[in-house]
Parts: sequence; structure tokens; C-alpha cells
Amino acid sequence: MTRGNHARPAAHGRRLARGLVALALLAGIAGCGAPGGSGDVDPTASAEPTESTGPAGSPAAKEPAESTESILGDALPPGSSGALVAGRGTTMDLCQGWGDPDPDPASDQASGEAPGCDTVLDIGSMTKQFTAAAIVRLGMDGLLEFSDPLADHLPGVPADKRSVTIEHLLTHSSGFLDSLGSDDEPLARDAFLREALGSELLSRPGTTYLYSNVGYSLLTAVVEEVSGQDYEAYLAEHLFTPAGMTSTGYVLPDWSKEQVAAQYDAEGRSHGTPLDQPWADDGPYWNLRGNGGLLSTPRDMFRWHVALLDDVVLDDDAKRELFEPRVREEPDETYYAYGWVVDDPEDPSILWHNGGNGWSYGELARDPAGDTFVFWVANRSAGDGWDLGEDGGGITSALFERLAKTGERSADG
Repeated sequence: MTRGNHARPAAHGRRLARGLVALALLAGIAGCGAPGGSGDVDPTASAEPTESTGPAGSPAAKEPAESTESILGDALPPGSSGALVAGRGTTMDLCQGWGDPDPDPASDQASGEAPGCDTVLDIGSMTKQFTAAAIVRLGMDGLLEFSDPLADHLPGVPADKRSVTIEHLLTHSSGFLDSLGSDDEPLARDAFLREALGSELLSRPGTTYLYSNVGYSLLTAVVEEVSGQDYEAYLAEHLFTPAGMTSTGYVLPDWSKEQVAAQYDAEGRSHGTPLDQPWADDGPYWNLRGNGGLLSTPRDMFRWHVALLDDVVLDDDAKRELFEPRVREEPDETYYAYGWVVDDPEDPSILWHNGGNGWSYGELARDPAGDTFVFWVANRSAGDGWDLGEDGGGITSALFERLAKTGERSADG
């Protein structure tokens, strides 16, 4: 099977953006009081109690949070499994898994563990907002401009692509095709660059929104050329470590087998963990690198959210660049920023992205002020009569609603 690092379906994108606007506004208003509430946990806590990482802290848990199943109800179809985190500001209100433990702990492809806050999951195309943040960080450090032609930073760019800029790649308006082939195709960096730069543009740069995984892998090569570092090493040094993220990357984190979730198809068959897939020694091949396939945990993703509240990773100007809506995702009414989707260019209330590979699927959403944050990934995303790639907006909406209610309790208390 050819697995793709899918963009969100257009219809689902419209449902997600529209369905969350009112909830985000409600949660943002309700969350303006002091952080707190019965479900608070420390976002800097890790699986090892002595570890202290992350740029900010919050009160420790006072009593157990509600269960994921009780909050999400019918949004979780029978047979699905995964893990999530939801919070307001620096307060983590919920960080849990759902579903049964891996059914075959004796298998080479099974951990025997139920998903949880520290489960390592494939975040799919949500990888793009990290690649975009790396480019924005390079801009913040004065090493590139978003208006720079791609040819300024990569060798061998042919004449027909000399007008492609860094911003065109960031906003899927470069004209590059979506993909050169399967995620698992053993395509090394030089071969990828030859094929990508030799491909025919599908539209004139800067004129048309065309979702392009190829474009984000080209940005990955730009990160390496400009920084002089391997892509993952750059992210680890300049994004993950300052944010206190210890379990995010391709191959650099020291994960145990029990941490990494296996992935399941619609028939419930295990396809092993992401690390069991055909990868190079330093991570996925270049049809996937930088556009998808990063591994992370709900706890680490909350640390990333907290880092974006401050200037730990990006200063205020850089974050404005990252989140500014720029290109309409026609035929949708949403806009693409740099690695994020924005619901309304005039009055944004939701910033989000999603990602999936045919087995796992998840979503990431926050409001512009950072008052509300939701991240979840299902490691079995489809089954008999259900598909979270189509209906997963219900999970995100339910979590935003839960945050709104928690904020109301905090304000009343």
C-alpha cells in the first residue's frame, strides 16, 4: 500500500474551522481567569518525577481529571485508540489516552501498553508547523528572508523555478506537486532534490494554493543549507530543547519500545510502530522528511504550546510571521499561514493543522492568544463505518467545550 502524509480533506477542514469558532471564543473568554480547576496537572512533569523540563510550570494535580471517554463520548468510536492533551494557557487540564492496550504484547510489533500522556505517536502533517517554525527562527536570527528566492539557498534550481520564494513554499503557493511518491520510497536527499527541482510546476509561483509535501521537504533542505546542521539536529537545538521537549524527533530521542505506539489499519491489523517502517538510519526518506512523520507525545506537544506563549523559541515578531494568514485554501474559506491553518484572516479565532498516514490521524488546535490548546492522535484512525480523518473534528470540538466548562468553573470558584 502506498501511504501518503495526507493533507486534511477539504470538507473536513471546513467543518473543523467553522465548528470550533464559537467554542474557541467561549473557551478564550472563560479561560481569562486565573489558571486552576480540579484537573490541573504540571506540564513540566515527565514520566520520571525528578525531571524538571519546560519553560513554565503550573499547579500540580489536586484530584484525578475526568476520563477521556466520559468527556468525548460518541466522538470516540469503538475500536479507536490514541492519546490527547488539552489545556488553557500554561495549565494542562487533561493528558490521557483512550482505547485498549496493544492486543498482542508478545508480538515484535506490540508494546502491551495502553496509550497515555507519554506515548510516542506519529504526528503526520503537523510536522509542517515545526518546519515552518525552523524557517521563521532562521529568519529571526537574520539568516534568511521569507522573500528570498529558493535559488538563494539551494544549488541547482533551474530557470523555471527561479521565481519560487521561501514564502511560496511555506504557504503551498509555489506550484510544486504534492508528492513524488510513497513515504517509504528510499529516496535520499540528493535524489529528492534532483527529482523535485526537475519536476514540472503545476501553477505559476504565488498564484494558486496547491498543498505540497514536496514544498515542505524543500524547506527542510533549506534549513540544512542555511544552518549547516541536519534538520532534526537543528530542531532539537533551537526548538525542542529550549521548549523542554524531550520526546520529539525522528531518531534522536532515546525512546523505549514501550513508549512508541503501534499503528493499526481499518481492519485492526498492526503495522508496527513508525520506527518499524522503512527509514534511513537518520530518519524517514525525503518524500516524508520535514513534511510529516515526526514523533512526539501529548506532554511534549503541550510544552511546545507553552513555549509559544513566551519568547522561549520565537520572539513576538517571529510568532506574528508564523501565524499570519496569507493564502486562501481554495475552495475552502480558510487561509494557510506558515505551517498553520487560520479560520478567518480578519478576526482569527482558531489556528490548527491536522495530519495522517492512513493508519494514524490527529489534530492540533489553539486560539491566537494561546488561552486554549488541544492536541490528539489516534493510532487506529478508521474502522468499520468510521473514519476519524473525516469525523475527528468532533474530538477537537468536545475538548474545546470541556476547556470552556473548566474555565467557567475556575471563574466561578
